[in-house]
Amino acid sequence: MKRTMAIIAALASLAAGAAVKQGEAAPDFTAQSTKGEVKLADYKGKWLVLYFYPKSFTPGCTKEACSLRDGYADIQKAGAQILGVSLDDVEKQKEFREKYKLPFDLIADTDKKVTRAYDVLGLGGLVASRYTFLINPEGRIACVFDKVDCPGHKDQVLEELKKLQTERK
Repeated sequence: MKRTMAIIAALASLAAGAAVKQGEAAPDFTAQSTKGEVKLADYKGKWLVLYFYPKSFTPGCTKEACSLRDGYADIQKAGAQILGVSLDDVEKQKEFREKYKLPFDLIADTDKKVTRAYDVLGLGGLVASRYTFLINPEGRIACVFDKVDCPGHKDQVLEELKKLQTERK
């Protein structure tokens, strides 16, 4: 089963459509999360790391989530919040968050509205493709990661976030 899920996650990354592009306005959303209802507007005026992943508890998704967890304090220090998104239901997202002690919220995008809005629905609509969007305080896509290094994703995000913030000064 684990091998099958890993294959599905890998294929999902390959099957992604054309995601929202850098410079575009971040698509607005309201969704159910592990902490209740969440909206993009909740992050207005802040940097947001919005990351999409295929499935909770799969090897790659777990490595990615744990990498962002391990870098959470540094990412927060850099002025950003983190929000994860998959098609898993709220209960599974809560279990995933609790088991791996994730300090950030996870969206349960069971109706696929957020994933479709960001154009990252993959594998025939079965999973979210692995993408991360850095959204600037003005609500625009500042960076798109379409090649995510799961175990080193915190480093990818921090490096780009610091670069973008330096360019803004």
